[in-house]
Amino acid sequence: MAGHSKWKQIKHYKAAADAKRGAKFTKLIREITMAAKLGGGDPGGNPRLRTAIDTAKAASMPKDNIERAVKKGTGELEGVDYTEVLYEAYGPGGAALMIQALTDNANRTVAEVRHRLSRGGGNLGSTNSVGFLFNRLGQISFSASKYDEESLMLAALEAGAEDVQKEEDQFVVTTDAAQLHAVKGALEDAGFEALEADLSWVPSTTVRVEGSDAEQLVKLLEALEDLDDVQQVDTNADFDVEALSQT
Repeated sequence: MAGHSKWKQIKHYKAAADAKRGAKFTKLIREITMAAKLGGGDPGGNPRLRTAIDTAKAASMPKDNIERAVKKGTGELEGVDYTEVLYEAYGPGGAALMIQALTDNANRTVAEVRHRLSRGGGNLGSTNSVGFLFNRLGQISFSASKYDEESLMLAALEAGAEDVQKEEDQFVVTTDAAQLHAVKGALEDAGFEALEADLSWVPSTTVRVEGSDAEQLVKLLEALEDLDDVQQVDTNADFDVEALSQT
């Protein structure tokens, strides 16, 4: 099984917390609203909403913001009607990209995504052009300095996880998409505090991207994720994390 996204590791190293807090809150609010719209406003019966709220709390989002986002999703408060869209694309060095977005105007979003891709050395693909290279999975990250690998692995497998791997300074627990929240909850009950939990497009095979192609690809990924409508970008690129995190 393929491991954790190397792009996520680079973002982890490059993170400058407060600089993009506002933009992150906007994306989290959209996810909470969409989750509540699709599955109802009770986190106990809506795993996607529970995960979104947990992520928002971990990012220090105020409780009032979370509650308003839920109410907009359930229709208790007036809000924007978002639609989920998924774009498949190619980037520098032969990398494949899966771009998830929540938008109230699909024509605007696809135009913005296409523009960023063309400026960054990539191009938009057709449906299923690269999707077959990825699996939709849940991934939960834990601090490698805080927990013992064997103990975490035993607890994760007991909870129904599919895999545990060490990636740089983190352990990454991989689950079936539908089991993400259940596995996360079981691990938390066992005393393991997660750093992050989300659904990702995890590559089944990777492509090594190096040198100027890698630098251009990272800039493209950042440009795409800077778009308000884009929630997440996943890639099958495998790069030198430490080298690129310093650029």
